[in-house]
Amino acid sequence: MQKKQNVLFLCTGNSCRSQMAEGLLRHLAGERFEALSAGLEPGKEVHPLAIQVMAEIGIDISSQQPKAVDVYLGKTMIHYLIIVCNKAQSTCPRIWPGLPNEKRYYWPVNDPAEISGSIEEKLSFFREVRDELQDKITSWLNEVPAFV
Repeated sequence: MQKKQNVLFLCTGNSCRSQMAEGLLRHLAGERFEALSAGLEPGKEVHPLAIQVMAEIGIDISSQQPKAVDVYLGKTMIHYLIIVCNKAQSTCPRIWPGLPNEKRYYWPVNDPAEISGSIEEKLSFFREVRDELQDKITSWLNEVPAFV
């Protein structure tokens, strides 16, 4: 049996988008990939609305915690790096040890934590982001080989 490939979702705060993406990949292809996430400036907790909208589709991310990118950088083999925010794209290390450029992806997704409005408006936007990430991950899973 081959070892699972590590996929790191990277954003700035590691409290919304990358956490949802980690949970989605674990749910959709946890037998193929080890889903990880990190942030350049990690927050203190996973955003409660991210936890709520993921629970709505049967994925529990309530035990996940924001982590700094240096938890993995130079310490964990990353097979795929998926950056989900503009700031992380512009400030992320250009070269990731051992990672070829074709395994580095940029999926810009709006930050749901920045939306203002009523709780229903916020929840609606979190759901849109969740669904966008799910679509991107599903498409990516159909393209990426099972093992390197």
